[in-house]
Amino acid sequence: MPPNGRSCTLLTPKFIASACFDDPHAALEQVRTIYDQNIDHLQSHLQRFIAGEEFGERVRAYYPFVRLHTDSVLPADTRLSYGFVEGAGTFETTLTRPDLFSNYYLEQFRLLLQNHGRHQQVQLEVGTSAQPIPVHFSFSEQDHIEGNISTLRRLLMRDLFDLPDLASMDDGIANGTCDPAPGQPKPLSLFTAPRIDYSLHRLRHYCGTSPGHFQNFVLFTNYQFYIDEFIRMGHEIMRSDAEAPEEARDGGYIAFVEPGNVVTRRAGHPRQPDDAAGKAPPRQPQMPAYHLVRADGNGITMINIGVGPANAKTITDHVAVLRPHAWLMLGHCAGLRDTQQLGDYVLAHGYVREDHVLDEDLPLWVPIPALAEVQVALETAVAEVTKLTGYDLKRIMRTGTVASTDNRNWELLPHRTPERRFSQSRAIALDMESATIAANGFRFRVPYGTLLCVSDKPLHGEIKLPGMANEFYRSRVDQHLRIGIRTVELLRQQGVQRLHSRKLRSFAEVAFQ
Repeated sequence: MPPNGRSCTLLTPKFIASACFDDPHAALEQVRTIYDQNIDHLQSHLQRFIAGEEFGERVRAYYPFVRLHTDSVLPADTRLSYGFVEGAGTFETTLTRPDLFSNYYLEQFRLLLQNHGRHQQVQLEVGTSAQPIPVHFSFSEQDHIEGNISTLRRLLMRDLFDLPDLASMDDGIANGTCDPAPGQPKPLSLFTAPRIDYSLHRLRHYCGTSPGHFQNFVLFTNYQFYIDEFIRMGHEIMRSDAEAPEEARDGGYIAFVEPGNVVTRRAGHPRQPDDAAGKAPPRQPQMPAYHLVRADGNGITMINIGVGPANAKTITDHVAVLRPHAWLMLGHCAGLRDTQQLGDYVLAHGYVREDHVLDEDLPLWVPIPALAEVQVALETAVAEVTKLTGYDLKRIMRTGTVASTDNRNWELLPHRTPERRFSQSRAIALDMESATIAANGFRFRVPYGTLLCVSDKPLHGEIKLPGMANEFYRSRVDQHLRIGIRTVELLRQQGVQRLHSRKLRSFAEVAFQ
């Protein structure tokens, strides 16, 4: 029904009825068939509309869905933190972009059939959902139609095509506030298809690269210096194995991607057809992303999120739909203890959340725990890269609580009230992003960790001075980044099954990772 409430006929693609599958590959192929048919329908009619054709009918297409029904209350194999539903019932989600998520969907389907097929003949039902695909989400990455149609025609498009419906893409499932009505299926995934499509579009906008380039391990930073070093290292790795940094020689990286989808292939790897479409943007996007690509997707993406918790929440809200294996914060912080020195590292094992951007999604009384697998990898990487052990390692790295604030000028508040709170919380460092990134990792079930570098000590009169800051950045950024990369290597080597622990599961968790 159109926005004005008047009924009209619908111009839809040929309906594909639901079918049941006990083979994950066949189920995925059905998802692909339904999605491609509906997207082709939208794209073809949109092109005809842009060309000036008049429609007497409203154009609509639909997402595919996958559904699982089980009557068994027998427990599934719960050694993994995903791949099974909580008890008997019907569970369902809409799906999008099988071209991008094919490996992910295949693994989720395989685990569901494996874990629930042992006790009964459980199958996956795949069909056409009742959830319309917004026309904006049918655009290819090269489509730019705004300049091709008039303002009046653009307004008319709203009457003929479905627009994004915010009610279908909220984060109630992830937040634990989703309460399906009696008789309605329970969620199978944290994100609906429209929510995923929305974030994919936002990632292109904020980061300047296609979502397909994003890797399963993500490094966030709040300083361009780290990005400059990552770019230098990425190009060095691409030149030859012999010139690659020691910790990257066995990383299996085959390409380096920069904003504008500019792809540099590793020496000996041929260019791909899509590489020619890459073009450096005239100006940098708001939060540029760079990607050290592996063939299996388990490479490293690094994003400069800039300063502040709003940016940290924005980017993690969207990266989360890609279901990465882990994200880590590497950045600078204010040291709060007199015993700390500029250049010391801080390994966060707890967070004081004074960022406020997640207060409506994740109550402040929810603890954000440190994850042992990530903590051990970070500490091991610091030891390996610095070649320090025992007391010498403790001398340059302190484990403790990190406070994140939304007030960059907290030092100017009267009566030193922030200082008192930080002391009561036992905080050893302060920044503006780490607690947000960790809290959103907790909220979206993405393993997280934080390793910061002390760049100033405002409580002790040591503030950044131009010359001192430049020398500090030169001497520490390279080492800090190599520690981050080594951490990813260690996490990858130990296996992602260990990384996705059950610590992040709620009472009634969704089955998809």
